[in-house]
Amino acid sequence: MEEKKIDTNELGEKIVRVLKTIYDPEIPVDIYELGLIYDVFVNENLDVKILMTLTTPNCPVAESLPQEVEERVKSIDMVNDCELELTFDPPWSQDLMSEEAKLELGML
Repeated sequence: MEEKKIDTNELGEKIVRVLKTIYDPEIPVDIYELGLIYDVFVNENLDVKILMTLTTPNCPVAESLPQEVEERVKSIDMVNDCELELTFDPPWSQDLMSEEAKLELGML
């Protein structure tokens, strides 16, 4: 039986598409464009690990947002499991936002 080769780049793109549907409740920009996602790792078992931050440690969605990210990523067919790690090192700053996000918020 031939093992099916999983395209991790394709999966990575799917994950990014899902992340772009999740918005910070206080800012009308998705969490990916905001720069809240620091890294996405996918291993050969299709376990996904996401390293993300929040705009502030006492963000009102500190509990629910990471959970939402985990659940949405787990809902992707190819994903086996998703683990999310929150970090505040380095702390989020507006410099992490994409040009698109800055434009959206009138910062350019």
